[in-house]
Amino acid sequence: MARGDKPVCGAKTRQEQSAENCGLPAGWGTDHPGVGRCKLHGGKTPGQQLKATRDNVEREARAVLAELDVEPVGDPLTALMQLAGQVVSWQTATATLVNGLGDRIRYEGNSGSEQTRAEVQLYERAMDRALAVLSAIARLNIEERLASISEAQAAKVISAIDAALLSAGVSGTEAATARQVAARHLRAVE
Repeated sequence: MARGDKPVCGAKTRQEQSAENCGLPAGWGTDHPGVGRCKLHGGKTPGQQLKATRDNVEREARAVLAELDVEPVGDPLTALMQLAGQVVSWQTATATLVNGLGDRIRYEGNSGSEQTRAEVQLYERAMDRALAVLSAIARLNIEERLASISEAQAAKVISAIDAALLSAGVSGTEAATARQVAARHLRAVE
């Protein structure tokens, strides 16, 4: 739906003889120029305005993502736990917005019908996402898996310390004391 470098409306025209689509610039005559349908083809309808807003946000997000130096996820369990923290924080932030509304949770729209505020809809979506991520974590036993990974790593470190002590000729009570010190240090670091 682009003519040259510029996007066009692209809606089907009503002319039966013409198989062409609308060639006006995308969003022409609307508050979202460059995106979506023109005003002659429904660009000013609430649905088209919402779609244009979403398209703009998605385009901006893609531009930001293109500039990021994206690293592959090395530890998906920890990444999922971090995602859960972000999702719960977002849910808390949207709850604060909704709590600030007080009695103004609904309003009367242009057509006279009562409508729910966008803040409430954001909060509902945030709750749904939090439920999905937290359910996945519970279903996958991530806490237990992370704990077993930490135990396995600690066992490898202790094994390496034992090998180093043996190589250095340290044994008996001195080796036991060194192991205890290493174990205390590992617990403090963890």
